[in-house]
Amino acid sequence: MLRKIIGGLKSLTRSLKGKPSEPKTGGTRSHATHTSKGGAGHAPAAKSHGAAPRPAAKGPRHESAQGPRSGGGAREESRRHEGGGRSEHSRGGSHGGRQGGGSHGGGYGGAGHGGGGRLRERGAPPRRDYEESHAAPLVDLPPLPAIDPEHAFLKLGLRNEVVAAVAEKGYTEPTPIQARAIPLVLSGRDLIGTAQTGTGKTAAFALPILHKLGGHGSCRCLILEPTRELALQVEEAFRNYGKFTGLRVAVVYGGVGYGKQREELQRGVDVIVATPGRLLDLLGDGTCKLGDLEVLVLDEVDRMLDMGFLPDVRRIIRHVPGKRQTLLFSATLPPEIQGLAQSVLTEPETIEIGIRSSPAETVDHAFYPVVAAQKFDLLSTLLERTEYKSVIVFTRTKIGADRIAHRLHALGHKTGVMHADRSQRERTEALEGFKTGKFQMLIATDLAARGLDIRSVTHVINYDMPENPEDYVHRIGRTGRANSEGDAYTLMTEEDIRNARAIERLINRPVPRRKIENFNYTYSALFEEREKAEAAPKVVSRLSRGRR
Repeated sequence: MLRKIIGGLKSLTRSLKGKPSEPKTGGTRSHATHTSKGGAGHAPAAKSHGAAPRPAAKGPRHESAQGPRSGGGAREESRRHEGGGRSEHSRGGSHGGRQGGGSHGGGYGGAGHGGGGRLRERGAPPRRDYEESHAAPLVDLPPLPAIDPEHAFLKLGLRNEVVAAVAEKGYTEPTPIQARAIPLVLSGRDLIGTAQTGTGKTAAFALPILHKLGGHGSCRCLILEPTRELALQVEEAFRNYGKFTGLRVAVVYGGVGYGKQREELQRGVDVIVATPGRLLDLLGDGTCKLGDLEVLVLDEVDRMLDMGFLPDVRRIIRHVPGKRQTLLFSATLPPEIQGLAQSVLTEPETIEIGIRSSPAETVDHAFYPVVAAQKFDLLSTLLERTEYKSVIVFTRTKIGADRIAHRLHALGHKTGVMHADRSQRERTEALEGFKTGKFQMLIATDLAARGLDIRSVTHVINYDMPENPEDYVHRIGRTGRANSEGDAYTLMTEEDIRNARAIERLINRPVPRRKIENFNYTYSALFEEREKAEAAPKVVSRLSRGRR
Protein backbone atom coordinates (compact mmCIF):
# COMPACT_ATOMS: atom_id res chain seq x y z
CA MET A 1 0.00 0.00 0.00
CA LEU A 2 2.86 2.38 0.84
CA ARG A 3 4.42 1.67 -2.55
CA LYS A 4 1.14 2.62 -4.28
CA ILE A 5 0.92 5.90 -2.38
CA ILE A 6 4.55 6.80 -3.17
CA GLY A 7 4.00 5.98 -6.85
CA GLY A 8 0.91 8.19 -6.96
CA LEU A 9 2.78 11.11 -5.37
CA LYS A 10 5.62 10.76 -7.89
CA SER A 11 3.15 10.82 -10.77
CA LEU A 12 1.42 13.91 -9.37
CA THR A 13 4.77 15.67 -8.89
CA ARG A 14 5.77 15.03 -12.51
CA SER A 15 2.40 16.27 -13.74
CA LEU A 16 2.78 19.55 -11.81
CA LYS A 17 6.29 20.03 -13.23
CA GLY A 18 5.13 19.26 -16.80
CA LYS A 19 7.27 16.09 -17.11
CA PRO A 20 6.00 12.85 -18.65
CA SER A 21 5.53 9.81 -16.45
CA GLU A 22 8.21 7.15 -16.49
CA PRO A 23 7.02 3.87 -17.96
CA LYS A 24 6.64 0.99 -15.58
CA THR A 25 7.25 -2.58 -16.57
CA GLY A 26 5.67 -4.21 -13.56
CA GLY A 27 2.63 -3.24 -11.56
CA THR A 28 0.82 -1.55 -14.46
CA ARG A 29 -2.46 -2.88 -13.26
CA SER A 30 -2.00 -1.42 -9.75
CA HIS A 31 -0.88 1.95 -11.09
CA ALA A 32 -3.81 2.18 -13.47
CA THR A 33 -6.22 1.35 -10.69
CA HIS A 34 -4.78 4.03 -8.45
CA THR A 35 -4.94 6.62 -11.19
CA SER A 36 -8.56 5.88 -12.01
CA LYS A 37 -9.58 6.18 -8.40
CA GLY A 38 -7.49 9.13 -7.38
CA GLY A 39 -6.86 11.07 -10.56
CA ALA A 40 -10.23 12.78 -10.64
CA GLY A 41 -9.36 15.29 -7.96
CA HIS A 42 -6.04 16.21 -9.58
CA ALA A 43 -7.14 16.51 -13.18
CA PRO A 44 -7.88 20.27 -13.03
CA ALA A 45 -4.40 20.96 -11.72
CA ALA A 46 -2.82 18.87 -14.44
CA LYS A 47 -4.89 20.68 -17.04
CA SER A 48 -3.85 24.14 -15.83
CA HIS A 49 -0.17 23.49 -15.15
CA GLY A 50 1.19 20.81 -17.39
CA ALA A 51 -1.39 19.19 -19.67
CA ALA A 52 -0.16 20.74 -22.90
CA PRO A 53 3.09 18.75 -23.17
CA ARG A 54 1.45 15.45 -22.14
CA PRO A 55 -0.29 14.62 -25.47
CA ALA A 56 3.08 15.06 -27.23
CA ALA A 57 4.67 12.71 -24.70
CA LYS A 58 2.03 10.07 -25.47
CA GLY A 59 3.04 10.22 -29.12
CA PRO A 60 1.43 7.85 -31.57
CA ARG A 61 -1.22 6.70 -29.13
CA HIS A 62 -2.93 10.08 -29.15
CA GLU A 63 -2.60 10.45 -32.91
CA SER A 64 -4.27 7.05 -33.35
CA ALA A 65 -7.04 7.89 -30.96
CA GLN A 66 -7.95 11.25 -32.45
CA GLY A 67 -7.22 10.47 -36.08
CA PRO A 68 -10.60 8.89 -36.91
CA ARG A 69 -12.46 11.89 -35.50
CA SER A 70 -10.98 14.16 -38.13
CA GLY A 71 -10.09 11.97 -41.08
CA GLY A 72 -9.95 8.30 -42.07
CA GLY A 73 -7.98 5.13 -41.63
CA ALA A 74 -8.27 1.39 -41.88
CA ARG A 75 -11.36 -0.35 -40.50
CA GLU A 76 -9.21 -2.95 -38.78
CA GLU A 77 -7.24 -0.20 -37.00
CA SER A 78 -10.47 1.30 -35.69
CA ARG A 79 -11.64 -2.07 -34.39
CA ARG A 80 -8.26 -2.71 -32.73
CA HIS A 81 -8.41 0.59 -30.85
CA GLU A 82 -12.01 0.00 -29.84
CA GLY A 83 -10.92 -3.33 -28.34
CA GLY A 84 -8.00 -1.63 -26.59
CA GLY A 85 -10.30 0.98 -25.09
CA ARG A 86 -12.54 -1.66 -23.62
CA SER A 87 -9.57 -3.56 -22.15
CA GLU A 88 -8.07 -0.49 -20.54
CA HIS A 89 -11.42 0.58 -19.24
CA SER A 90 -11.71 -2.71 -17.37
CA ARG A 91 -8.23 -2.24 -15.98
CA GLY A 92 -8.67 1.34 -14.88
CA GLY A 93 -11.67 0.82 -12.63
CA SER A 94 -15.24 2.01 -12.80
CA HIS A 95 -14.36 5.72 -12.89
CA GLY A 96 -12.25 5.59 -16.06
CA GLY A 97 -15.04 7.31 -17.99
CA ARG A 98 -16.11 6.81 -21.64
CA GLN A 99 -15.07 10.31 -22.65
CA GLY A 100 -11.59 9.83 -21.23
CA GLY A 101 -11.01 13.45 -20.23
CA GLY A 102 -12.13 16.21 -17.87
CA SER A 103 -12.45 15.29 -14.25
CA HIS A 104 -12.32 11.50 -14.76
CA GLY A 105 -8.71 11.27 -15.85
CA GLY A 106 -7.24 8.72 -18.28
CA GLY A 107 -7.76 5.05 -18.94
CA TYR A 108 -4.17 3.93 -19.46
CA GLY A 109 -1.91 4.70 -16.44
CA GLY A 110 -2.02 8.49 -16.30
CA ALA A 111 -4.12 11.53 -15.38
CA GLY A 112 -4.83 14.63 -17.38
CA HIS A 113 -7.16 15.51 -20.24
CA GLY A 114 -5.29 13.42 -22.78
CA GLY A 115 -5.17 10.15 -20.87
CA GLY A 116 -8.40 8.66 -22.24
CA GLY A 117 -7.58 8.69 -25.94
CA ARG A 118 -8.37 5.02 -26.43
CA LEU A 119 -11.67 5.30 -24.66
CA ARG A 120 -12.71 8.21 -26.87
CA GLU A 121 -12.09 5.95 -29.86
CA ARG A 122 -15.23 3.99 -28.97
CA GLY A 123 -17.37 6.93 -30.08
CA ALA A 124 -15.45 7.57 -33.31
CA PRO A 125 -17.32 7.14 -36.60
CA PRO A 126 -16.47 4.07 -38.73
CA ARG A 127 -13.73 4.46 -41.31
CA ARG A 128 -14.89 4.25 -44.90
CA ASP A 129 -11.74 3.98 -47.02
CA TYR A 130 -11.64 0.20 -47.30
CA GLU A 131 -12.86 -2.08 -50.07
CA GLU A 132 -16.17 -3.96 -50.07
CA SER A 133 -16.76 -7.26 -51.81
CA HIS A 134 -19.52 -5.97 -54.07
CA ALA A 135 -17.99 -2.61 -55.03
CA ALA A 136 -15.53 -2.02 -57.82
CA PRO A 137 -12.05 -2.15 -56.26
CA LEU A 138 -9.98 1.00 -56.16
CA VAL A 139 -7.29 -0.40 -58.46
CA ASP A 140 -6.19 0.15 -62.02
CA LEU A 141 -8.49 -1.27 -64.66
CA PRO A 142 -7.38 -4.42 -66.48
CA PRO A 143 -5.91 -3.82 -69.94
CA LEU A 144 -8.49 -3.70 -72.70
CA PRO A 145 -8.14 -6.77 -74.93
CA ALA A 146 -8.26 -6.61 -78.70
CA ILE A 147 -11.78 -6.64 -80.16
CA ASP A 148 -12.95 -7.97 -83.49
CA PRO A 149 -14.12 -4.88 -85.43
CA GLU A 150 -16.89 -7.03 -86.90
CA HIS A 151 -18.22 -8.14 -83.51
CA ALA A 152 -22.03 -8.15 -83.54
CA PHE A 153 -22.35 -6.21 -80.27
CA LEU A 154 -19.96 -3.55 -81.57
CA LYS A 155 -22.29 -3.00 -84.50
CA LEU A 156 -25.12 -2.25 -82.06
CA GLY A 157 -23.27 0.93 -81.05
CA LEU A 158 -21.77 -0.19 -77.74
CA ARG A 159 -18.41 1.10 -76.49
CA ASN A 160 -15.27 -0.98 -76.80
CA GLU A 161 -15.04 -1.39 -73.00
CA VAL A 162 -18.48 -2.99 -72.89
CA VAL A 163 -18.02 -5.17 -75.97
CA ALA A 164 -14.69 -6.43 -74.61
CA ALA A 165 -16.43 -7.77 -71.50
CA VAL A 166 -19.17 -9.34 -73.61
CA ALA A 167 -16.61 -11.03 -75.84
CA GLU A 168 -14.73 -12.30 -72.78
CA LYS A 169 -17.94 -14.00 -71.63
CA GLY A 170 -18.09 -15.81 -74.96
CA TYR A 171 -21.13 -14.04 -76.42
CA THR A 172 -20.92 -13.60 -80.19
CA GLU A 173 -24.50 -12.83 -81.28
CA PRO A 174 -27.20 -10.87 -79.44
CA THR A 175 -30.48 -12.58 -78.59
CA PRO A 176 -33.64 -11.18 -80.23
CA ILE A 177 -34.56 -9.01 -77.25
CA GLN A 178 -30.98 -7.71 -77.00
CA ALA A 179 -30.84 -6.86 -80.70
CA ARG A 180 -34.07 -4.85 -80.44
CA ALA A 181 -33.70 -3.34 -76.96
CA ILE A 182 -30.07 -2.16 -76.96
CA PRO A 183 -30.47 0.46 -79.76
CA LEU A 184 -33.67 1.79 -78.17
CA VAL A 185 -32.05 2.17 -74.73
CA LEU A 186 -29.04 3.90 -76.30
CA SER A 187 -31.42 6.38 -77.97
CA GLY A 188 -32.89 7.37 -74.58
CA ARG A 189 -36.41 6.01 -75.18
CA ASP A 190 -38.54 4.52 -72.41
CA LEU A 191 -39.08 0.82 -72.95
CA ILE A 192 -41.39 -2.07 -72.05
CA GLY A 193 -39.71 -5.39 -72.80
CA THR A 194 -41.38 -8.79 -72.48
CA ALA A 195 -39.79 -12.11 -73.30
CA GLN A 196 -39.68 -15.66 -72.09
CA THR A 197 -37.21 -16.48 -69.32
CA GLY A 198 -33.70 -17.36 -70.42
CA THR A 199 -33.66 -14.97 -73.39
CA GLY A 200 -31.06 -12.49 -72.08
CA LYS A 201 -33.20 -9.70 -70.63
CA THR A 202 -30.52 -8.67 -68.11
CA ALA A 203 -27.88 -7.99 -70.77
CA ALA A 204 -30.53 -6.22 -72.86
CA PHE A 205 -30.60 -3.35 -70.34
CA ALA A 206 -27.23 -3.75 -68.59
CA LEU A 207 -25.05 -3.31 -71.69
CA PRO A 208 -26.57 -0.05 -73.00
CA ILE A 209 -26.74 1.41 -69.47
CA LEU A 210 -23.02 0.77 -68.92
CA HIS A 211 -22.34 2.40 -72.29
CA LYS A 212 -24.33 5.52 -71.36
CA LEU A 213 -22.86 5.95 -67.87
CA GLY A 214 -19.27 6.06 -69.14
CA GLY A 215 -16.94 6.58 -66.17
CA HIS A 216 -17.33 6.83 -62.42
CA GLY A 217 -19.50 9.62 -61.04
CA SER A 218 -22.61 9.97 -58.90
CA CYS A 219 -25.40 7.40 -58.61
CA ARG A 220 -27.13 7.54 -61.99
CA CYS A 221 -28.84 4.16 -62.33
CA LEU A 222 -31.23 2.20 -60.10
CA ILE A 223 -32.45 -1.33 -60.80
CA LEU A 224 -35.30 -2.69 -58.67
CA GLU A 225 -35.61 -6.46 -58.24
CA PRO A 226 -38.25 -8.49 -56.36
CA THR A 227 -35.89 -10.85 -54.50
CA ARG A 228 -32.42 -10.88 -52.95
CA GLU A 229 -31.25 -13.63 -55.28
CA LEU A 230 -32.23 -11.68 -58.39
CA ALA A 231 -30.60 -8.53 -57.02
CA LEU A 232 -27.33 -10.39 -56.43
CA GLN A 233 -27.49 -11.96 -59.87
CA VAL A 234 -28.07 -8.65 -61.67
CA GLU A 235 -25.34 -6.95 -59.62
CA GLU A 236 -22.91 -9.69 -60.63
CA ALA A 237 -23.88 -9.21 -64.29
CA PHE A 238 -23.22 -5.46 -64.07
CA ARG A 239 -19.81 -6.05 -62.49
CA ASN A 240 -18.87 -8.59 -65.15
CA TYR A 241 -20.04 -6.47 -68.07
CA GLY A 242 -18.50 -3.31 -66.58
CA LYS A 243 -15.09 -4.70 -65.58
CA PHE A 244 -13.28 -2.44 -68.09
CA THR A 245 -15.32 0.72 -67.35
CA GLY A 246 -14.35 1.62 -63.75
CA LEU A 247 -18.01 1.93 -62.75
CA ARG A 248 -18.95 0.98 -59.19
CA VAL A 249 -21.97 -1.21 -58.47
CA ALA A 250 -23.67 -1.76 -55.10
CA VAL A 251 -26.36 -4.27 -54.15
CA VAL A 252 -28.93 -3.45 -51.46
CA TYR A 253 -31.30 -6.05 -50.00
CA GLY A 254 -32.91 -7.08 -46.73
CA GLY A 255 -32.20 -9.99 -44.45
CA VAL A 256 -28.68 -8.79 -43.60
CA GLY A 257 -27.20 -5.94 -41.56
CA TYR A 258 -27.26 -2.32 -42.69
CA GLY A 259 -23.63 -1.44 -41.92
CA LYS A 260 -21.77 -2.57 -45.04
CA GLN A 261 -24.52 -1.38 -47.36
CA ARG A 262 -24.55 2.09 -45.80
CA GLU A 263 -20.77 2.35 -45.97
CA GLU A 264 -20.71 1.26 -49.59
CA LEU A 265 -23.32 3.82 -50.62
CA GLN A 266 -21.59 6.61 -48.71
CA ARG A 267 -18.32 5.79 -50.45
CA GLY A 268 -19.99 6.46 -53.81
CA VAL A 269 -21.46 4.16 -56.45
CA ASP A 270 -22.73 4.58 -60.01
CA VAL A 271 -25.30 1.77 -60.09
CA ILE A 272 -27.56 0.48 -57.32
CA VAL A 273 -29.34 -2.88 -57.58
CA ALA A 274 -31.92 -3.12 -54.81
CA THR A 275 -35.02 -4.75 -53.42
CA PRO A 276 -37.78 -2.23 -52.58
CA GLY A 277 -38.04 -2.68 -48.81
CA ARG A 278 -34.38 -2.18 -47.89
CA LEU A 279 -34.00 0.68 -50.37
CA LEU A 280 -36.88 2.55 -48.74
CA ASP A 281 -35.13 2.19 -45.36
CA LEU A 282 -31.91 3.70 -46.74
CA LEU A 283 -33.81 6.47 -48.49
CA GLY A 284 -35.60 7.25 -45.23
CA ASP A 285 -32.43 7.67 -43.16
CA GLY A 286 -30.71 9.73 -45.86
CA THR A 287 -28.00 7.18 -46.68
CA CYS A 288 -29.18 6.75 -50.28
CA LYS A 289 -29.77 9.79 -52.49
CA LEU A 290 -31.24 9.52 -55.99
CA GLY A 291 -31.25 13.17 -57.03
CA ASP A 292 -28.85 12.57 -59.95
CA LEU A 293 -30.60 9.45 -61.25
CA GLU A 294 -30.72 9.14 -65.04
CA VAL A 295 -31.99 5.59 -65.61
CA LEU A 296 -34.60 3.63 -63.63
CA VAL A 297 -35.06 -0.08 -64.36
CA LEU A 298 -38.05 -2.06 -63.06
CA ASP A 299 -37.16 -5.70 -63.58
CA GLU A 300 -39.46 -8.73 -63.19
CA VAL A 301 -42.35 -6.35 -62.58
CA ASP A 302 -45.03 -9.02 -62.69
CA ARG A 303 -43.27 -10.80 -59.84
CA MET A 304 -43.03 -7.56 -57.84
CA LEU A 305 -46.76 -7.06 -58.27
CA ASP A 306 -47.47 -10.63 -57.16
CA MET A 307 -45.37 -10.08 -54.03
CA GLY A 308 -47.20 -6.85 -53.14
CA PHE A 309 -44.34 -4.44 -53.87
CA LEU A 310 -46.34 -2.04 -56.04
CA PRO A 311 -46.93 0.54 -53.24
CA ASP A 312 -43.21 0.44 -52.33
CA VAL A 313 -42.24 0.90 -55.97
CA ARG A 314 -44.45 3.98 -56.24
CA ARG A 315 -42.91 5.45 -53.06
CA ILE A 316 -39.42 4.91 -54.45
CA ILE A 317 -40.35 6.59 -57.73
CA ARG A 318 -41.24 9.73 -55.77
CA HIS A 319 -37.56 9.99 -54.78
CA VAL A 320 -36.21 9.98 -58.35
CA PRO A 321 -36.14 12.91 -60.80
CA GLY A 322 -39.05 13.25 -63.18
CA LYS A 323 -36.70 13.69 -66.11
CA ARG A 324 -35.24 10.22 -66.51
CA GLN A 325 -35.25 7.15 -68.71
CA THR A 326 -37.41 4.30 -67.40
CA LEU A 327 -37.13 0.69 -68.55
CA LEU A 328 -39.66 -1.96 -67.60
CA PHE A 329 -38.75 -5.62 -68.16
CA SER A 330 -40.80 -8.69 -67.38
CA ALA A 331 -41.13 -12.30 -68.43
CA THR A 332 -44.87 -11.74 -68.79
CA LEU A 333 -47.00 -8.61 -69.07
CA PRO A 334 -50.33 -8.97 -67.24
CA PRO A 335 -52.95 -6.25 -67.73
CA GLU A 336 -52.37 -4.90 -64.19
CA ILE A 337 -48.94 -3.62 -65.21
CA GLN A 338 -50.45 -1.28 -67.81
CA GLY A 339 -51.57 1.16 -65.10
CA LEU A 340 -48.07 1.29 -63.62
CA ALA A 341 -46.53 1.74 -67.06
CA GLN A 342 -48.80 4.66 -67.88
CA SER A 343 -47.85 6.47 -64.67
CA VAL A 344 -44.06 6.00 -64.77
CA LEU A 345 -43.15 5.72 -68.47
CA THR A 346 -43.29 8.36 -71.17
CA GLU A 347 -44.31 7.20 -74.65
CA PRO A 348 -42.62 3.83 -74.20
CA GLU A 349 -41.62 1.52 -77.01
CA THR A 350 -42.91 -2.04 -76.51
CA ILE A 351 -40.90 -5.13 -77.42
CA GLU A 352 -42.43 -8.60 -77.23
CA ILE A 353 -40.25 -11.60 -77.96
CA GLY A 354 -41.79 -15.06 -78.29
CA ILE A 355 -45.30 -16.21 -77.45
CA ARG A 356 -46.54 -14.68 -74.23
CA SER A 357 -47.22 -17.16 -71.39
CA SER A 358 -46.03 -20.23 -73.28
CA PRO A 359 -43.34 -22.77 -72.43
CA ALA A 360 -40.21 -22.87 -74.53
CA GLU A 361 -40.35 -25.31 -77.41
CA THR A 362 -37.19 -26.98 -76.10
CA VAL A 363 -38.97 -28.21 -72.95
CA ASP A 364 -40.79 -31.54 -72.92
CA HIS A 365 -43.40 -31.25 -70.16
CA ALA A 366 -46.17 -33.53 -68.91
CA PHE A 367 -48.54 -34.22 -66.00
CA TYR A 368 -48.12 -37.40 -63.92
CA PRO A 369 -51.43 -38.34 -62.19
CA VAL A 370 -51.03 -39.86 -58.72
CA VAL A 371 -52.90 -39.98 -55.44
CA ALA A 372 -51.60 -37.65 -52.75
CA ALA A 373 -50.42 -40.51 -50.53
CA GLN A 374 -48.07 -41.77 -53.28
CA LYS A 375 -46.56 -38.47 -54.36
CA PHE A 376 -43.20 -38.96 -52.69
CA ASP A 377 -42.98 -42.59 -53.83
CA LEU A 378 -43.57 -41.48 -57.41
CA LEU A 379 -40.98 -38.71 -57.05
CA SER A 380 -38.33 -41.12 -55.80
CA THR A 381 -39.19 -43.56 -58.63
CA LEU A 382 -38.86 -40.81 -61.22
CA LEU A 383 -35.45 -39.90 -59.87
CA GLU A 384 -34.29 -43.52 -59.83
CA ARG A 385 -35.22 -44.03 -63.48
CA THR A 386 -33.84 -40.77 -64.81
CA GLU A 387 -30.45 -39.81 -66.13
CA TYR A 388 -30.05 -36.28 -64.86
CA LYS A 389 -27.31 -33.82 -64.15
CA SER A 390 -29.26 -31.31 -62.09
CA VAL A 391 -32.89 -31.22 -60.96
CA ILE A 392 -35.02 -28.50 -59.40
CA VAL A 393 -37.96 -29.80 -57.35
CA PHE A 394 -40.61 -27.14 -56.73
CA THR A 395 -42.97 -27.23 -53.76
CA ARG A 396 -45.84 -24.98 -52.81
CA THR A 397 -44.82 -24.39 -49.18
CA LYS A 398 -41.62 -23.80 -47.25
CA ILE A 399 -42.38 -26.60 -44.80
CA GLY A 400 -42.96 -28.95 -47.72
CA ALA A 401 -39.56 -28.06 -49.19
CA ASP A 402 -37.81 -28.87 -45.92
CA ARG A 403 -39.64 -32.18 -45.52
CA ILE A 404 -38.92 -33.35 -49.07
CA ALA A 405 -35.27 -32.34 -48.81
CA HIS A 406 -34.95 -34.30 -45.57
CA ARG A 407 -36.51 -37.44 -47.08
CA LEU A 408 -34.43 -37.21 -50.26
CA HIS A 409 -31.28 -36.73 -48.20
CA ALA A 410 -32.16 -39.90 -46.26
CA LEU A 411 -32.26 -41.72 -49.61
CA GLY A 412 -28.73 -40.58 -50.39
CA HIS A 413 -29.46 -37.62 -52.69
CA LYS A 414 -27.36 -34.47 -52.38
CA THR A 415 -29.87 -31.66 -51.95
CA GLY A 416 -29.90 -27.95 -51.31
CA VAL A 417 -32.93 -26.07 -49.99
CA MET A 418 -34.02 -22.59 -50.98
CA HIS A 419 -37.02 -20.68 -49.61
CA ALA A 420 -37.81 -17.43 -47.82
CA ASP A 421 -37.41 -18.80 -44.28
CA ARG A 422 -33.78 -19.72 -44.94
CA SER A 423 -31.15 -17.16 -43.99
CA GLN A 424 -29.39 -15.27 -46.74
CA ARG A 425 -26.22 -17.26 -46.10
CA GLU A 426 -28.09 -20.58 -46.39
CA ARG A 427 -29.84 -19.49 -49.58
CA THR A 428 -26.59 -18.32 -51.15
CA GLU A 429 -24.81 -21.55 -50.21
CA ALA A 430 -27.65 -23.65 -51.65
CA LEU A 431 -27.70 -21.71 -54.92
CA GLU A 432 -23.92 -21.71 -55.33
CA GLY A 433 -23.71 -25.39 -54.39
CA PHE A 434 -26.31 -26.23 -57.02
CA LYS A 435 -24.54 -24.18 -59.69
CA THR A 436 -21.15 -25.76 -58.96
CA GLY A 437 -22.47 -29.33 -58.76
CA LYS A 438 -22.09 -29.82 -55.03
CA PHE A 439 -25.85 -30.45 -54.92
CA GLN A 440 -27.54 -32.38 -57.72
CA MET A 441 -30.96 -31.30 -56.54
CA LEU A 442 -32.36 -27.97 -55.43
CA ILE A 443 -35.61 -28.14 -53.45
CA ALA A 444 -37.28 -24.76 -53.71
CA THR A 445 -40.45 -22.74 -53.54
CA ASP A 446 -41.37 -20.23 -56.25
CA LEU A 447 -38.56 -18.04 -54.91
CA ALA A 448 -36.31 -19.76 -57.48
CA ALA A 449 -38.90 -19.87 -60.27
CA ARG A 450 -38.29 -16.50 -61.89
CA GLY A 451 -35.29 -14.84 -63.37
CA LEU A 452 -32.51 -16.77 -61.64
CA ASP A 453 -29.79 -17.68 -64.12
CA ILE A 454 -29.13 -21.34 -63.32
CA ARG A 455 -27.54 -22.97 -66.33
CA SER A 456 -27.57 -26.64 -67.33
CA VAL A 457 -30.69 -27.62 -65.39
CA THR A 458 -31.72 -30.86 -67.09
CA HIS A 459 -35.00 -31.54 -65.26
CA VAL A 460 -37.70 -29.65 -63.37
CA ILE A 461 -40.19 -31.55 -61.24
CA ASN A 462 -43.26 -29.83 -59.80
CA TYR A 463 -43.93 -31.85 -56.67
CA ASP A 464 -46.85 -29.48 -56.02
CA MET A 465 -48.74 -28.03 -58.96
CA PRO A 466 -48.63 -24.20 -58.83
CA GLU A 467 -51.87 -22.43 -58.03
CA ASN A 468 -51.02 -19.57 -60.41
CA PRO A 469 -50.85 -20.88 -64.00
CA GLU A 470 -48.21 -18.30 -64.93
CA ASP A 471 -45.93 -19.78 -62.27
CA TYR A 472 -46.05 -23.05 -64.20
CA VAL A 473 -44.44 -21.34 -67.19
CA HIS A 474 -41.79 -19.77 -64.98
CA ARG A 475 -40.99 -23.00 -63.16
CA ILE A 476 -40.48 -25.16 -66.22
CA GLY A 477 -38.57 -22.27 -67.80
CA ARG A 478 -35.65 -23.12 -65.49
CA THR A 479 -34.77 -25.90 -67.94
CA GLY A 480 -34.44 -25.87 -71.72
CA ARG A 481 -32.61 -22.52 -71.62
CA ALA A 482 -30.41 -21.13 -74.38
CA ASN A 483 -31.84 -23.55 -76.96
CA SER A 484 -30.83 -26.63 -74.96
CA GLU A 485 -33.34 -29.42 -74.32
CA GLY A 486 -34.93 -30.01 -70.95
CA ASP A 487 -37.68 -32.04 -69.27
CA ALA A 488 -40.37 -30.81 -66.88
CA TYR A 489 -42.82 -33.04 -65.02
CA THR A 490 -45.68 -32.19 -62.71
CA LEU A 491 -47.26 -34.51 -60.15
CA MET A 492 -51.05 -34.07 -60.37
CA THR A 493 -53.49 -35.17 -57.67
CA GLU A 494 -57.29 -35.04 -57.79
CA GLU A 495 -57.18 -31.68 -56.02
CA ASP A 496 -55.06 -30.25 -58.86
CA ILE A 497 -57.53 -30.81 -61.72
CA ARG A 498 -58.81 -27.22 -61.72
CA ASN A 499 -55.26 -25.78 -61.69
CA ALA A 500 -54.23 -28.16 -64.47
CA ARG A 501 -57.03 -26.94 -66.70
CA ALA A 502 -56.11 -23.32 -65.95
CA ILE A 503 -52.55 -24.05 -67.10
CA GLU A 504 -53.83 -25.59 -70.33
CA ARG A 505 -56.03 -22.56 -70.99
CA LEU A 506 -53.07 -20.23 -70.42
CA ILE A 507 -50.72 -22.01 -72.81
CA ASN A 508 -53.56 -22.81 -75.21
CA ARG A 509 -52.70 -26.49 -75.60
CA PRO A 510 -53.31 -29.76 -73.73
CA VAL A 511 -50.58 -31.12 -71.49
CA PRO A 512 -49.92 -34.88 -71.91
CA ARG A 513 -50.78 -37.25 -69.04
CA ARG A 514 -48.20 -39.99 -68.50
CA LYS A 515 -47.71 -42.99 -66.23
CA ILE A 516 -44.57 -44.75 -65.08
CA GLU A 517 -44.36 -48.41 -66.01
CA ASN A 518 -44.24 -51.00 -63.24
CA PHE A 519 -45.21 -48.48 -60.55
CA ASN A 520 -47.79 -49.83 -58.10
CA TYR A 521 -50.39 -47.09 -58.52
CA THR A 522 -53.33 -46.72 -56.17
CA TYR A 523 -56.48 -46.33 -58.27
CA SER A 524 -57.69 -42.77 -58.85
CA ALA A 525 -60.39 -41.17 -60.97
CA LEU A 526 -57.57 -39.25 -62.62
CA PHE A 527 -56.81 -42.36 -64.68
CA GLU A 528 -60.26 -42.22 -66.24
CA GLU A 529 -59.46 -39.09 -68.23
CA ARG A 530 -59.44 -41.00 -71.50
CA GLU A 531 -60.02 -37.93 -73.58
CA LYS A 532 -56.88 -36.36 -72.22
CA ALA A 533 -54.90 -39.52 -72.76
CA GLU A 534 -56.03 -39.85 -76.36
CA ALA A 535 -55.32 -36.20 -77.10
CA ALA A 536 -51.82 -36.45 -75.66
CA PRO A 537 -48.99 -37.07 -78.15
CA LYS A 538 -47.82 -40.69 -78.20
CA VAL A 539 -44.17 -40.14 -77.37
CA VAL A 540 -41.73 -42.01 -75.22
CA SER A 541 -40.74 -40.02 -72.15
CA ARG A 542 -37.08 -39.13 -71.98
CA LEU A 543 -37.44 -39.58 -68.24
CA SER A 544 -37.82 -43.35 -68.53
CA ARG A 545 -34.70 -44.11 -70.51
CA GLY A 546 -32.22 -43.49 -67.71
CA ARG A 547 -30.50 -45.89 -65.40
CA ARG A 548 -32.69 -48.21 -63.37
